[in-house]
Amino acid sequence: MSFLSLFGRTTVYIIQLWPILTCVAPTQGLDFNPVPPPALDLRELGRVALTGDFDAISLYSYTQQTEGSYSTNGSQALITQRPNGDFATTVTSDAYIKAMCPFVMHNGTLAGVVVGGNFTSLGGQEAQGVAMFDPSTQQVTPLPGLTGDVEDVWCDQPTNTVYVGGNFKGGNSTNAIAWVGTAGWSDLPFAGFNGPVNAIKGSPDGTIVFAGSFTGLGNTTTPTHKDQQVINLSSANVSSGSTTTTDGFNDPRNIVCKTDDRDGAGSTWLLEDNSPGFWRADFDFGFEPTKLRIWNTHQDGRGTETFRFTAFPINGIMNFTYVDPATGKNTTCDARCPLSNSTSESYRDFHFVNTVGMSAFQIDISAWYGQGGGLDGIELFQDDIYAYAVPRLNEPACAVPDFPSNASSTGPWAVTPSGVSNSVYLTVNLTSPNAGPDDASVVFYPDIKQSGNYSVTIYTPGCVQDKSCGTRGIANVTGNFSTKKQPGQPLQTTIYQTNNFDKYDQVYYGPVDASSDSFRPSVTLTPAANQKSGISLVAQRVRFSLTNSTGGLNGLFEFDPNAAQIDTDFTNSSIDKAGMDLHAGAMINDLAILNGVIYAAGNLTGPGIVNIFAVNGSNATALPGGGLNAEVTTLFAFEDLLFVAGNFTGTVNQTTQGMNNVAIFNSTSQGWQAVGNGVGGRVDTVVALDLNITTDSPETCIAFSGTFNQIEAFGQEPAIPVSGFAVWVPSQQNWQQNLATQSMAVDGYLSASANVTGSTPLLAGSLSSQDINAADAISLNSNPLRINSLGVKIQPNQPSPSKSKRQVSGTSGQNVTGAVTGLFYNSGHTNITILGGHFTATASNGSDINNLVFLNSTGTISGVASGLSTDSVFLALATQTNTLYAGGTITGQVNGQPVNGLITYDLVAANYANPQPPALGGSNVVVNAITTRPNSDQVYIGGSFETAGSLGCPAVCIFENQRWNQPGTDLGGSVAAFAWQGSNKLLAGGNLTIDNSPTTLATYDTKKSQWTALAAASGNVPGPVTALSPANTDASQFWVAGKASNGSAFLLKYQDSSFTSVGDDFGAQTTIRGLSMFQLSQNHDSNKLVESGMVLLVTGQLNLPNFGNVSAALFNGTNFTPFLLSTSNNNPGSLAQLFSEKVLSFKPSRGHMAVGFVVLIALACALGATFLLVCAGILIERYRRKHEGYSPAPTTTYFDKTSNMGRIPPEHLFGRLANRGAPQL
Repeated sequence: MSFLSLFGRTTVYIIQLWPILTCVAPTQGLDFNPVPPPALDLRELGRVALTGDFDAISLYSYTQQTEGSYSTNGSQALITQRPNGDFATTVTSDAYIKAMCPFVMHNGTLAGVVVGGNFTSLGGQEAQGVAMFDPSTQQVTPLPGLTGDVEDVWCDQPTNTVYVGGNFKGGNSTNAIAWVGTAGWSDLPFAGFNGPVNAIKGSPDGTIVFAGSFTGLGNTTTPTHKDQQVINLSSANVSSGSTTTTDGFNDPRNIVCKTDDRDGAGSTWLLEDNSPGFWRADFDFGFEPTKLRIWNTHQDGRGTETFRFTAFPINGIMNFTYVDPATGKNTTCDARCPLSNSTSESYRDFHFVNTVGMSAFQIDISAWYGQGGGLDGIELFQDDIYAYAVPRLNEPACAVPDFPSNASSTGPWAVTPSGVSNSVYLTVNLTSPNAGPDDASVVFYPDIKQSGNYSVTIYTPGCVQDKSCGTRGIANVTGNFSTKKQPGQPLQTTIYQTNNFDKYDQVYYGPVDASSDSFRPSVTLTPAANQKSGISLVAQRVRFSLTNSTGGLNGLFEFDPNAAQIDTDFTNSSIDKAGMDLHAGAMINDLAILNGVIYAAGNLTGPGIVNIFAVNGSNATALPGGGLNAEVTTLFAFEDLLFVAGNFTGTVNQTTQGMNNVAIFNSTSQGWQAVGNGVGGRVDTVVALDLNITTDSPETCIAFSGTFNQIEAFGQEPAIPVSGFAVWVPSQQNWQQNLATQSMAVDGYLSASANVTGSTPLLAGSLSSQDINAADAISLNSNPLRINSLGVKIQPNQPSPSKSKRQVSGTSGQNVTGAVTGLFYNSGHTNITILGGHFTATASNGSDINNLVFLNSTGTISGVASGLSTDSVFLALATQTNTLYAGGTITGQVNGQPVNGLITYDLVAANYANPQPPALGGSNVVVNAITTRPNSDQVYIGGSFETAGSLGCPAVCIFENQRWNQPGTDLGGSVAAFAWQGSNKLLAGGNLTIDNSPTTLATYDTKKSQWTALAAASGNVPGPVTALSPANTDASQFWVAGKASNGSAFLLKYQDSSFTSVGDDFGAQTTIRGLSMFQLSQNHDSNKLVESGMVLLVTGQLNLPNFGNVSAALFNGTNFTPFLLSTSNNNPGSLAQLFSEKVLSFKPSRGHMAVGFVVLIALACALGATFLLVCAGILIERYRRKHEGYSPAPTTTYFDKTSNMGRIPPEHLFGRLANRGAPQL
């Protein structure tokens, strides 16, 4: 069925529904299509509320809205705000988006938003680390040419240039490059840096400031001893052409892994006599060779005189340089490179003029000595230092006797074809429930011949080529690089492997010791801990790039775009000099500019400086307190405040308390301020976003993202568990999660933002947002349609295994996490809202309440006295006079007596009733349904139990006058729901038996004390009934829902003695938990299932095809429309039940009017018709007489009795009778 409006053409009163819609500026080019609000009429119900398992919830108001959670696999998106303030994804990436800036040209034209990160795909297009996003069209334009990771971008309007920094190669530059106007990439005059760039900012003076982990300008350097990595020819597929037929000389592999000029059978490869030929090697990995070494043969006077080298797949002839032994000078060659026939020359080295990637090559021999050509040996070398996960791709042990590159692995790894990647790689599929480091590992051992500073990068093949994007997991990478660890160097990192295309990530930058007998550098890849079952990981290769350790810089460089040439006297720049004054090895992570002052922070030290400093004028200035006592990861300037975040706990001198991982530096007062009491863990990013907090106008809030697990307690505020995301509200000087006001729910991770003129800010990251931050219970109002928190402080889910919302199994399929049921109690001056389920709430006095909570009219929150097990679950509530009956899986002691499945509670006395009903008994006692019989004191209890006290009373039992009574004698099984069909017939749904015959629905006749299976249920209701709702006044029509034996959800309506299914309108994993009928203020089209003035509310965890997950949907008989969307701990939420203050009165059904009303209406119609006929007859007769000339006779001819009567007084008529007797006869 389609997801259309339930009510056809409807005027949308957006301002009434969501007041904040007018408070967020529209976003250019993004279409948000509002959904007409359902015309619910809840006035007859009084107060209405819904329970469930959620921590955030929204009304469905836009077609683009979803119940989706934020990503935890490393993929991110560009995010904007809907008019109602919710956040919407525009385009997605397969990895982190780390930086953005609006590229406004010098003429004021917006070219787009430049997006940088370590992604390989953006908006479904291959984009290696950088792309342009057009907010007006939502189109992504890749900016090809870079390979690697982009850390920061700076859009400089005066020079029409975008400066890009990170850890990458592009053009002839390394780690820094520029995009100029519409021309494209341009190398910077200084060709980049010899280390990564982490931040770029434009200074107040118009210069561009670069910060990172570099020590000099220019590209990365090569080792002192070049061409030292041997390319493994042993793993190649070797072939040849025109080979000799002579045994011992006809195998082209004779010359592989041979490093001498010894001739002979098995050591030499020869061609046929006087014939040109070729030798070829095809590899399943790619490489960039820098040197070719060839040993010529002298077998029987033979040998190769000239050859050419062709690279594949480019099919290009390579150019070489070599030393001519005759002159001692460098000489070039291409198609005819010479070899000597002198036995004094063991081999000849040829250096590649151009670095070209290849996966195969061929040596064609065109001239020879003696009777034919041949070779004794061949080797290829490269500058790049690689270690491959597949051992056969590493250096051959025969060629490198000391410490060849290698790898070892544990676990069920399998070799995967390279596809479009550089080489074959290993893949592991992990099936354990909590995959972790112990399940698999790969250890890479590089061949490091020269100690120095290295950039270490790990390569990850894309998931598109092997179709593993749905299962890719997270890898933990650790390194052992030096015998002397440098404090603060990151030796462990996490890599998300969800990239669509090949990527590489820098995992380390710093000193690496050369391999020796006592030490081998290594990189270890393992699965990150606690991942779900079924994840896959890949391992391909690790690269070590030697960087220049000299150059005069130390993490800071100021570039003047207007200067004619680069000034290499770095002391002329106060910024460069500030970096040079730091201790060697400074790692600057971020820059900020506030009131003309440049702030730099990271992992650094200097004279009086620790991890953060300011550059003002010509000097580096330490901040108060001696700096911060651990690494700073990011800075964010807001008004006159500098938000600082990282992994610190305070200043070096501990002058300000509460600076746990986040702090504020006030540039006006030049002092530190705490952000509450900080957070419990590392913070990676700080991003501003607009939220409605206390008014209808959005205000700027500060979002912190990282790996922290809680907001620390401060003042009167308790600690709050979180999953690495917290929002600070500057106007309230408090965390959003602490505010008593109802505000939007936002969770996830934010990594960057960009302010685009004429539009809402563009954010990057992964967010889940809902209308309100409310846990497990909300109120629902229809005029206007809105939802609100009930005000019960149910504690949120814990990120750890111990949760406030506990999960308990074995309750007849009920989801028992969160609030399950509720009711409104009104009697006299007592007004109480009651919630039951499986949760922990906070009482007004600050204590914890478990599973059953009372909210009175003054807002006081309380619970029951001790005695019940905290593992109890409340599933059903009902009241009889002032007594609350609460059932579920309940155990404990009340008034010194054991209880099981049911308790009673005196709502006026606010205490347990005394005595309690005798405990229910059975193997797994659970009460799922409680109802009071109309006009009676009887309370019917339904569930799964065998006895009530000492009375055998399975499935349903009656409690009345402090005694249990069994209704009938032939019912068994488990009851899930009740509905009264009048005052004398009870309908029960569940998994039942009557006289040991299974059924899903049965009725109980209170007059006959007899249970009867509903005949129509047999064969038509495909599984146990878990939800039931009347569809008319006497419940002769009703809805049922549950799960079929195949696990699919069903929804059926019973009317006219038969069931009608709504069809296959639910996707897999659907669970229907509740059904309720609503009246409408505006009718929908007539149909057979739902009256035109009614609508069915379906609650649970629903999956609607062509839409996705919802927590509640409305069904008008033909279409399902999403109604409420919720989330719980970053998973789809669930709604359990609706409860209301009053009972719904159904409108009369078409064609089923009561007989008495029919008779009365017929009689009225008959009388009306008779009256009309009489009137018509009189009129016709008068017309006829008048037409025939009839005139009334003169009235004077008649005797006027009245006139004579008027003349004779009465006394004259009877006066003579006054004194006389009877007349004489």
